[in-house]
Amino acid sequence: MHEIPGWFEATSLTVFGVLLLADLWFVARRPHVPSVRECTAWIGFYVGLALVYGVALWAVAGSAPATEFYAGWLTEYSLSVDNLFVFVLVMASFAVPRDQQQRVLMVGIVVALVLRGVFITLGAAIIDHFTWVFYLFGAFLVYTAAQLVRGGGDDDEYRENALVRVARRVLPMTDRYDGGHLVTTVDGRRLLTPLLLVFVAIGTTDLLFAFDSIPAIFGLTQDPYIVFMTNLLALMGLRQLYFLLGGLLDRLVYLPVGLAVILAFIGVKLFLEALHENTVGFINGGQPVDVPEIATWVSLAVIVLVLAVTAAASLWKTSRDAARDAD
Repeated sequence: MHEIPGWFEATSLTVFGVLLLADLWFVARRPHVPSVRECTAWIGFYVGLALVYGVALWAVAGSAPATEFYAGWLTEYSLSVDNLFVFVLVMASFAVPRDQQQRVLMVGIVVALVLRGVFITLGAAIIDHFTWVFYLFGAFLVYTAAQLVRGGGDDDEYRENALVRVARRVLPMTDRYDGGHLVTTVDGRRLLTPLLLVFVAIGTTDLLFAFDSIPAIFGLTQDPYIVFMTNLLALMGLRQLYFLLGGLLDRLVYLPVGLAVILAFIGVKLFLEALHENTVGFINGGQPVDVPEIATWVSLAVIVLVLAVTAAASLWKTSRDAARDAD
């Protein structure tokens, strides 16, 4: 935990909360397909906002929490970009009209924030009482990294989960959309539209994403406030990023590998921290183990380097493949 002034935490949460509500209101009032210029402007605004926030955090609380924030924000933002692959599949599977996709994404972001807020609260409480949970977090991240390398998450189509299948079978529903309405009238009957299923699909997908992102961020900082802010600022602007990237997502062919390296690195970092604060009886007699610790600035440097190499290698490969196909 860091000594961050209470007024700074309250002010930042209020400001970003108001921004999120204003964004939600804007989407609800005028659903549309944003232009490239609009998306670029908003993404630049949100990225700049995160950078400025980190500077402000440095000014009021020092370099340690600011470095943790930047490392966590980059990690969460990268995981969010990977999540967009699944969002694309969900939208295509349910044939969501383009002008309604902004609304779906915005609801998904709000649901993700609520779910992650719950996970962060539970995670912080567990870590306070059971430091050995870092062993579990570390093992889970290394396992997730291995799954990414093996291509465990690279499905070409979205498979409905059990909750979506039950909702589709039990609820009175039409197969036609009615703008942004969740309920419509067909032959005098009040029926739910497929938009409800899309919300359920996005919400349950967000829940699965939280299982990856929350252990990862706790590997970089144990301050619940910083953990929440990294998630909040990573998710803000995700909606515009979805429309801006479009086909570019297919060009980031090495993104899963880059994320696997980052998650594995954080998993190892968690193992080392767990050993350093060890209380497990069958490990070194329940005494701390003298192992090296990975500084936060090292974590930040590794994350930046991996993401830069991943992006460059992905764009190089797709450009080379396109040139070869042209020949």
